[in-house]
Amino acid sequence: MEKFEINILGCGSAVPTPFHNPASQVINFRDHLYMIDCGEGTQSMMRRMGLKFSRLRHIFISHMHGDHCLGLPGILSTMGLLEVGGHINVYVPRQGLDIMERTIRFFCRDEEPEIHIIPIDGASTLLDTPSLTVRAIPLYHRVEAYGFIFSEKPKSRHINGEMIRYLNVPIRDLPAIREGADWTAPDGTIYPNSRLTSPPDPSRSYAYCSDTVYNPAVAKAVGPVDLLYHEATYTSDLAERAIARGHSTAAQAAAIAKEAGAKALLIGHYSKRYRDTEPLRAEAAEIFPDVTAATESMTIRL
Repeated sequence: MEKFEINILGCGSAVPTPFHNPASQVINFRDHLYMIDCGEGTQSMMRRMGLKFSRLRHIFISHMHGDHCLGLPGILSTMGLLEVGGHINVYVPRQGLDIMERTIRFFCRDEEPEIHIIPIDGASTLLDTPSLTVRAIPLYHRVEAYGFIFSEKPKSRHINGEMIRYLNVPIRDLPAIREGADWTAPDGTIYPNSRLTSPPDPSRSYAYCSDTVYNPAVAKAVGPVDLLYHEATYTSDLAERAIARGHSTAAQAAAIAKEAGAKALLIGHYSKRYRDTEPLRAEAAEIFPDVTAATESMTIRL
């Protein structure tokens, strides 16, 4: 199957620690890179993980708190120094549009890459390519915040090469057959598509939800994705603190995964108090068994 990978560059919250970097992930979809959030240290982690700046064309910022965006001017400046050509799209909540534009104009004065700052304004489709759709969904934090859903579009069916050769089907007819069409032979015989192809590989999906308090509306917006990343800043003994600061507990992250119908859960955005994240993972696993605790340099393949 074609590449669909989630690379974890940072999974801590609020401040860098010796154990975790602030939030950042890079999605590698068919060798095109899409960044979600850009905390301090992101560009260093890109180098460590062998992720190429030249393949990064889209950066999605979930909200305008420093642990999710303070690395952005640095990475854009570095791309200018490296003479990365073309353009790069930076998607930010409308609430932070003005300050982000002024910051980038001040620090990133190179002519290339050309930087386009695009406002996120409510639930919307941010990117629609022939193979991938990226949507923004509202989250419930102390400031305007969004989650992002990456959905692979339906794929073409697999050609049955042996049958195609046996029937001497012309190459010009293969695109239609891949899309599900039957084939009519020169003698008028109609061969159903099911004899000429096999089902396509399943399309994959990934949702990123950080930062947010527990809200069933998030589960409804996410739906049955293959993998859900959901913040798990605290364990349940600190549930009141989580509410006050606009965050979720590990148990609440698991509840959202269960309500959404996700196949698997990835937790992160840990408070600096957790050097060991096993208590967070264990708490989530009591509600949603297929859970993984994110760590820096982790790559998950869908």
